[in-house]
Amino acid sequence: MPQPLLEARGLVKTYGQVQALRGADFTVLPGEVVALIGDNGAGKSTLVKALVGALAPDRGQLLLDGRPVEFSGPRAAQAVGIEAVYQDLALAMDLDAPANLFLGRERLRPGLLGALGVLDKKAMRARAVEAFGELGVTLKDVDAPVAALSGGQRQSVAIARSVAWASRVVFMDEPTAALGVVQRGRVLELIRRVRDRGVSVVLISHNMPEVLAVADRVEVLRLGRRVARFTAAHSSLEELVAAMTGAAAPEDGAIE
Repeated sequence: MPQPLLEARGLVKTYGQVQALRGADFTVLPGEVVALIGDNGAGKSTLVKALVGALAPDRGQLLLDGRPVEFSGPRAAQAVGIEAVYQDLALAMDLDAPANLFLGRERLRPGLLGALGVLDKKAMRARAVEAFGELGVTLKDVDAPVAALSGGQRQSVAIARSVAWASRVVFMDEPTAALGVVQRGRVLELIRRVRDRGVSVVLISHNMPEVLAVADRVEVLRLGRRVARFTAAHSSLEELVAAMTGAAAPEDGAIE
């Protein structure tokens, strides 16, 4: 196995009497799609929040390129090329796609106008169109408010926004939830395109057929610990479900 790009070792996180993470491990390799799966309450959300800097674990270690790292917050993770796409997408529905791509990272006009806070909308639109084209994202009207786009197009805008700023890893939380069959297929193809650009993708999903279709590897979390790792091409839906539910004995799979 190559040196991990991003790694969690023995993460522990407790909320009162609830132990969300009980020595959780997780590994992201360079240029791969790795799926993080687990039943409700397995600790996936807490683990992801720790990996993207949204919370600090009580114990354990994060490593980037093999070196220990601590994130003081999401912006610290973003500064080293780690981005996330959440289920709620966090899009500004009244703004167009280019404005959403640069949300919180707006470009200012050069010179005096920039000093006065005037946005460089032309430059942002040109870069947004370029970013969408690189990922094969097709929008009927790039200047339309995001509220006027379909669910799949909104998802594509959210993914493109993260990928435009990510140089290392993108976390995607249930990216195909509530989408139709055609839209889901387009999002999965978009995930492959992101990986092919050299950006690793962490896919958090309950949809096992989609996991097997798009992931290179699968890591299983149960009761706050990683209990199994699989190569997707050599795994079955039954094996994944068994590892998630605890129906498989350790020797039945690629168990840590």
